[in-house]
Amino acid sequence: MKIDKSLIISELEKQGKNEHVQKALQELPDKIDHEEHAQMLEKFGIDPGKLVAKEVGNLTGVEAQAEPQGQPREKT
Repeated sequence: MKIDKSLIISELEKQGKNEHVQKALQELPDKIDHEEHAQMLEKFGIDPGKLVAKEVGNLTGVEAQAEPQGQPREKT
């Protein structure tokens, strides 16, 4: 799963890991693959698996909020 670098920076700031923010800005690509860049994420104290689970949860929540209740979503 590709994750935007800004999400990683936000997560570091939320965790109070300000010492990692500047280094992450310099070292991480704009789009981070959680598998390909797992070691780099772990170096900054971020668990790639938890990060993806959180993002999938956020995406699922957004979809659920966008759908009117009681009406099934059309399949394409």
